[in-house]
Amino acid sequence: MVLSAGMGTRMRPLTDTRPKPLVEVEGKVLIDHVLDRLEAVGVDEAVVNVHHHADALEAHLARRSAPPRLHISDERGGLLETGGGTKKALHFFHDEPFFAINADTIWIEGVRPNLLRLAENFDPQTMDALLLVAGTATSVGYDGRGDFSMDPYGRLERRGERLITPFVYAGACVLKPSLFADMPDGPFSLTRIFDASIAAGRLFGIRLEGVWMHVGTPEAIPAAEEAIRRSSD
Repeated sequence: MVLSAGMGTRMRPLTDTRPKPLVEVEGKVLIDHVLDRLEAVGVDEAVVNVHHHADALEAHLARRSAPPRLHISDERGGLLETGGGTKKALHFFHDEPFFAINADTIWIEGVRPNLLRLAENFDPQTMDALLLVAGTATSVGYDGRGDFSMDPYGRLERRGERLITPFVYAGACVLKPSLFADMPDGPFSLTRIFDASIAAGRLFGIRLEGVWMHVGTPEAIPAAEEAIRRSSD
């Protein structure tokens, strides 16, 4: 599930004329960074939801010939947010665990692909969701207080009010479809799914190997591009 329907308000003025997934970083639009990464780990089908500048995003995707094969989940009639958009597309996943990845997330890989590590470490017996998390201190362009703490077994807990935690959600996870069974139709955030998993003691994380880049504003793009160039030297 490639989450691509958001308004990208913090990326304005670039997103006044395009969806955020079509913003370029180092000569490639963000969604192609994501789809190429999915192709590299053998994902052969993906769902992309569309809303903001949906026609432009669909036209770009139609020109792409490389895997994965794409299905469009149309949200032109109303934005469903990350959770509601994923629930709308559940029928594509045949009741099997699946990747959910933000179309604007970008990182530099370590020794092994992080999505492959996510898949290998997901244990449906003990987990409802496994999140890729990045170290707040080592991420490029991130100056927040973190999202999660993690125990020695990888179990995640939310950052408390006024606290600082060492891990930030890196925009990719594995989810079980059963997580959505009690969720409403209509808009809601994946944060609600994560919190339900925390309450059940079944939200886990794995630390990203490599460097995660937070590209939330136009001003953050040059730092990400510089990090990518340095990694290829």
